[in-house]
Amino acid sequence: MTDTSIYHRHPPGLWSLYSKALLPKTKPSGDELRIPGLSTRLIGVSTANDNLKRYRKVCGFDTQANVPITWPHILAFPLHLKLLTEKDFPLPLLGLVHLRNNITQHRAIGTGETLDITARLDGQNNTSRGLEFDLVTEAWSAGRLVWEETSTNLFRQPDKSKKASGDKPPELPHYPETTDISAAESIGRQYAGVSGDRNPIHLHALTAKAFGFPRAIAHGMWSKARVLALLEQQSGWRPDAISVSCQFKKPLFLPGTAQLNWQAGQDGWDYQLLNASGNAPHLSGQIHWES
Repeated sequence: MTDTSIYHRHPPGLWSLYSKALLPKTKPSGDELRIPGLSTRLIGVSTANDNLKRYRKVCGFDTQANVPITWPHILAFPLHLKLLTEKDFPLPLLGLVHLRNNITQHRAIGTGETLDITARLDGQNNTSRGLEFDLVTEAWSAGRLVWEETSTNLFRQPDKSKKASGDKPPELPHYPETTDISAAESIGRQYAGVSGDRNPIHLHALTAKAFGFPRAIAHGMWSKARVLALLEQQSGWRPDAISVSCQFKKPLFLPGTAQLNWQAGQDGWDYQLLNASGNAPHLSGQIHWES
């Protein structure tokens, strides 16, 4: 694995990286695709910056002494964009699909704590839908790993040699607890302002239509953060050492409403974000607390 760059306190500038994202890339062919082992790091970044208060508000987190479990993802986003716009990275940034996001927080992270953050591309898997690859992020404090994340992304390349499966999707479970979530038409722009993720499909109906969507769709990581902001208000929630898996399903169109549906158990919690009718999932996942 080769370090592409090291940043001290200040991450790479997003606007220059977005400019790189617009540059054309040679159309990749399936047999030639190789995800390079690129990595980068940010040293000595504070968890408290001007966006933290706004992020809490946009996602619905209460103000606490510790940062939200999803906040290091925001701190690392410039590193993610750096890797995905590298010349050696063979795939176009626009069009990548975020499939899964798994976060493990080994202990609560304090507001104002200083972190060293690393991000790397790790592995690839050819599937019937296309090429999947992982973006792995770690946050270290005083030499100890305190937070880690694996985001799995898809570059669509359908396998034409295989016929589409006629199997029915598994029956949707329904859990005993439910509450409604509202997503304003502007939530994509609000989240972009605090996260830096300005993918056009999230910003406005007009820009989303250019990519085949009838309306803008909510960021998957906003939806996950909004779910966690509500779940951490429930009885039995423990904020310290925790793992949260998330599988992204159908898009949440803006403006829109959804149902957060969950159950709490001794070994962990199951949750899902369903459409307004309660018959299709936007995302689903599990929560486990470390011993």
